[in-house]
Amino acid sequence: MSELENENLNKAYSADNIQVLEGLEAVRKRPAMYIGDVSVRGLHHLVYEVVDNSIDEAMGGYCDKIDVIIHENNAITVIDNGRGIPIDIHEKEKKSALEVVMTVLHAGGKFDKGSYKVSGGLHGVGVSCVNALSEVLIAKVYRDGKIYQQEYRMGVPQYDVKEIGETAITGTEIYFKPDVSVFTHTEYNYDTLSTRLRELSFLNKKVQISIKDERPQENGNGLKEEAFYSEEGLKEFISYLDATRDKIIDDVIFIEGEKNSVPVEIAMQYNSSFSENLHSFVNNINTIEGGTHVSGFRRALTRTLKSYAEKSGMLSKLKFDISGDDFREGLTAAISIKVQEPQFEGQTKTKLGNSEVMGAVDQMVSECLSYYLEEHPKDAKTIVNKIILAATARHAARKARELVQRKNVLSGSGLPGKLSDCSERDPQKCEIYLVEGDSAGGTAKQGRDRAFQAILPLRGKILNVEKAMQHKIFENEEIKSIFTALGLTIGTEEDSKALNMSKLRYYKVIIMTDADVDGSHIATLILTFFFRYMRELIENGHIYIATPPLYLIKKGKDEKYCWSENEREAFVKELTADGIKESSIHIQRYKGLGEMNAEQLWETTMHPEKRTLRQVSIENAVEADRTFSMLMGDDVPPRREFIEKNARYANIDV
Repeated sequence: MSELENENLNKAYSADNIQVLEGLEAVRKRPAMYIGDVSVRGLHHLVYEVVDNSIDEAMGGYCDKIDVIIHENNAITVIDNGRGIPIDIHEKEKKSALEVVMTVLHAGGKFDKGSYKVSGGLHGVGVSCVNALSEVLIAKVYRDGKIYQQEYRMGVPQYDVKEIGETAITGTEIYFKPDVSVFTHTEYNYDTLSTRLRELSFLNKKVQISIKDERPQENGNGLKEEAFYSEEGLKEFISYLDATRDKIIDDVIFIEGEKNSVPVEIAMQYNSSFSENLHSFVNNINTIEGGTHVSGFRRALTRTLKSYAEKSGMLSKLKFDISGDDFREGLTAAISIKVQEPQFEGQTKTKLGNSEVMGAVDQMVSECLSYYLEEHPKDAKTIVNKIILAATARHAARKARELVQRKNVLSGSGLPGKLSDCSERDPQKCEIYLVEGDSAGGTAKQGRDRAFQAILPLRGKILNVEKAMQHKIFENEEIKSIFTALGLTIGTEEDSKALNMSKLRYYKVIIMTDADVDGSHIATLILTFFFRYMRELIENGHIYIATPPLYLIKKGKDEKYCWSENEREAFVKELTADGIKESSIHIQRYKGLGEMNAEQLWETTMHPEKRTLRQVSIENAVEADRTFSMLMGDDVPPRREFIEKNARYANIDV
């Protein structure tokens, strides 16, 4: 966009640009419809909606600084140095444009093509939704040399927009405190917010985004705060994502340009791993289900690399075909495109459907990647050799995978011998426990409800799939047992890693390991396997982690199970307050599931009405990818730092 167009756009941004689509009435009645849920995810979504408005200003070229503050009372302030929300009277609504934006759902400049070329945000729910779900929200606008303010309570204005001072700056400041009567969880997680803000800084280069936490810290140290700034955008994003992987080419391949009025930015690098790590974004929205931009990228990548490899003669001795998967093994890539009117599909509305985008991305990648390969013959040869190695390993993996496929998952004859199945045949009512060790597995078999609970003992630590080639994974006995027990098959002609979930035998897959360091390691190995090869199970909410108690506290006939150190300390304090001597209190620390008998395991960990299951979800696929790579890869220092920061157990030897 030219400077003249920017100037005209700036002048034109007034109340006339604010289009009203519908009112706010239903937001407080059904908040989950607008923000996903009223727990942790929805709470953080409020911040993202406000920040997205500031990012829209940055994408338009009007803002280069965004600050987020978490206050002691878990309220949030978001400040930007954009143009400031218009405050003049909206012609249709007969009230200030600021009040319209804050009190009418889907009212904002992003719905007027003249105000923003493109805009982000999740489905345009907007700051009005945040307002409706806040006990209090105070909006301040710095514009035209004046400071304007309006306060709201649960979305209702407390007074008309008023002028409260003069200023030499422009921008918008939003303070809000989520309504505790709406949300089941009201405490903000610093790491969750900082992760998203870091991601936004990579996606919007040359915009400084900071976060500060004013709440007292547990360790007594000063305030938590970070500032994120990326000069090169996606290039730095790839370096960040691949920090714990061994790269096989020196440079990050960077593609940037515009095709058919679609701005395209792509960064990619090959590493020595065996998985594809592709992250795609449309207007800063993480399109976790992919879409036409991803299809265009994959199509061009395969065609361009295959053409180069054939011309160079490197495929002449290969006796079998190369598939699309082979070109993407060990690839870390980020795709970011901007679309004026994105059309989203899929269950979670995060799959791009715009047909024109596929061709635009395809052309851009074909042209730029062809130039790169010709200009970097050494890197090109390294990449092609990696592809040939992937194809060879895939060919070797076919027999192992076909062995998994041939298992008859509908009749008992094809199931693993160590599986103790349940009698129920409706998958929605069935659950399976993946239990650490034969001993604990035996206890779980005795304690379970045989009607709907199945038990699959796993011997030792399963294979670390992060560092194993595909054929080794499918040859692993424990992994084969998981596949056949769950009734899942993997691999299609189009995608050899695609999971067929049509015959899933259990809708709850529960990981149950010892409550110690080794147990956590085994659980992480299993989760890594699910994330890399059965991610659909996680995304569809089928994976859970059992939480066995850490302690059994006894005083005479009285006993209590405790699941945390704080719970143990509180109960002991309660007993001693009643005059009981601490020396007479017996505290048993459970180091393993095998220390409980069948009845205890049922009562504490397996009884549906008494147990606590933690459902595994992927809040941020980018960070999950990086975390699994760091935990299960070869790079020790970042893993040590992570364990020291997040350790739940005392005296961990790292």
